[in-house]
Amino acid sequence: MKFLVFSDVHGNLPALESVLKTESNVDGYINIGDVVNYGPWSNECVELIASLDNCYNIKGNHEVYFEKGICDVENKLVQDFFTITFKDFKHQKIINLYKDRIAFNEFDLIHTIGPKGYVFEDTEVHITKNTILGHSHQQFIRFVDGKYLVNPGSVGQNRKWINVSNYALWDTETNEFTLKQMTFDLEFLLNEMAVRNYPKNCIEYYKNKKRY
Repeated sequence: MKFLVFSDVHGNLPALESVLKTESNVDGYINIGDVVNYGPWSNECVELIASLDNCYNIKGNHEVYFEKGICDVENKLVQDFFTITFKDFKHQKIINLYKDRIAFNEFDLIHTIGPKGYVFEDTEVHITKNTILGHSHQQFIRFVDGKYLVNPGSVGQNRKWINVSNYALWDTETNEFTLKQMTFDLEFLLNEMAVRNYPKNCIEYYKNKKRY
């Protein structure tokens, strides 16, 4: 079976829609978390993912913030994003159903691991099971302790090229992963942020990132 594996959508509906349209010929979906916050379409992204057949959903730290109604990150930019996106969010019941961890096909699906959480392609880390994670917004396939460690990257907020969506395709019969990327229309997102009266610093964050 072929699964579309994606993470860190962060309220970016156009990017998510483009990925789903491009990869429509799959048997199922694995969402590694952080669907919400930052982008202006948290509700719509949650709704779209809820409509997918055979979709496994992992809870990210931003889903936890939205469940609790509190973001504990001590950073003004992050707090400003949370304030503007959380105030209109209405799908707590759906994200409450997301799982902290799922065991699937001899893989551990989890948003992140380790005390600091951010696992990059050069981070020293140890695992005991094949693992798929997200959170760091960096796409990679590694072999650690003889096990797979896979991050599909971020659909909605790529930290290197802001207008690029990263994701992966997984053949669960052969355990072959294919890392993929595609661009989306960043201006559409920026215009919607302006319409929804995002703080200037939030809009500038996206504007000032490098584009592919």
